[in-house]
Amino acid sequence: MFRKKPKNTTNKIILGLGTLAAGAGKLIGGKIGYGIAGFGLAHILFGSLGMLRSPLRSR
Repeated sequence: MFRKKPKNTTNKIILGLGTLAAGAGKLIGGKIGYGIAGFGLAHILFGSLGMLRSPLRSR
């Protein structure tokens, strides 16, 4: 009938990469560092939103 709920491994990877990018951006500093940190924060946001999304059910 319904498949098992898929795991959020992709969203966890995106969240982890965003955390690494945000941390690296803070270490670099300056305009480039702020850009990298913002890129990382966007990935953290989208990874978190992806984890909250309900999975589609297939027949």
